[in-house]
Amino acid sequence: MADLGRYRHKVFVEKLGWQLQCEHGLEYDQFDRDDTIYVLAKNDDDQIIGTARLLPTSKPYLLGEVFPQLLNGQLPPCSSDIWELSRFAAVDFDSSSTSALRQFSSEAAISLLRQSMETAMRVGARRVITVSPLGIERLLRRAGFEAARAGAPMKVDGMSIFANWINPSKNAWRSAEH
Repeated sequence: MADLGRYRHKVFVEKLGWQLQCEHGLEYDQFDRDDTIYVLAKNDDDQIIGTARLLPTSKPYLLGEVFPQLLNGQLPPCSSDIWELSRFAAVDFDSSSTSALRQFSSEAAISLLRQSMETAMRVGARRVITVSPLGIERLLRRAGFEAARAGAPMKVDGMSIFANWINPSKNAWRSAEH
C-alpha cells in the first residue's frame, strides 16, 4: 500500500498538479478502504507503472461524495452492480517515452483499463462510472469501449473533468483487440 500511495502521489500531485491532502508523500483518500479493490500494473522490476481503484456505488465513492455536480442533476448511482473506476493512471516513471499526459493513450493504459473492467465484472459490475479528465475519452475510443458521458465536462481546479459511463463487458471491446 505504501508503494501504491507513493506512486499515486507522484502521478496525481507531482506530475498532474492536483491539490490533494497528502501526508508523507503518500496519496490516499477516504475511499481507500479495506473493501477497495485495486488493479496494479507492474514492470519487470516489480515497480508499479499503473493503477486503478474500483469501488461499489452502494458505499461512499468519489463521484457520489465529491463530484455529484458532474451528473447533470441526476442522483449519483447507488447499486451493487454499478462500480466506480477512479485514480486511474498508467505512467512508467522509469521509461523515457512516458509522460503523465501520455497515460491516456499507451498500450499499458489500454491493458490496465481492460484488466480493470474484467476485475469489475468479476465482482459483479454491470456498469462502471468514472470521474475522469477528458483524455480518458481518447483511451476508451482507442480501446473500443462503449462509453457515454453522464454529464457535461466541468472545470474543477483548472482541469476539465467529467463523469463517464463504461460498459465493462468484454463483448463491448473485443473487436478493438484485433
